[in-house]
Amino acid sequence: MVDNLTAEEKYGDIIDLPCPTSQSHPRMTMINRAAQFSPFAALTGYDDEVEEKARLTEEKRELTEDEEDYLNKAMISLREKLGERPQVTLIYFCPDEKKSGGKYLSFTGTLRHIDDSAKQLVFTSGERIDIDNIREIK
Repeated sequence: MVDNLTAEEKYGDIIDLPCPTSQSHPRMTMINRAAQFSPFAALTGYDDEVEEKARLTEEKRELTEDEEDYLNKAMISLREKLGERPQVTLIYFCPDEKKSGGKYLSFTGTLRHIDDSAKQLVFTSGERIDIDNIREIK
């Protein structure tokens, strides 16, 4: 019976021989050997899609009349102080590029000018923020 043989009995004649090496092919590097056993992703991009779907966004909130009045007064004040290059902190809505909604962000910077044609506040850092997306001005 061959099944009851030990490893020494089965492979004793070759177990102590040196590892064969090819004269025509160089040995594979350890990194390439390890790559053969890396997990295989059958659905390329699937994990990215699941992650994107799970990412939460907010809806843009409508301003109340009081909030609109406050923002209008703050904008008038900013126009009056443009020559002083005021330091401004804004809370504004940033629309998401990939899905509906977006998120509210805070930005602090030195105001350079107000671009009325584009309806944007322009800062010395080059940042441009749409006036329609501003929720709060400090």
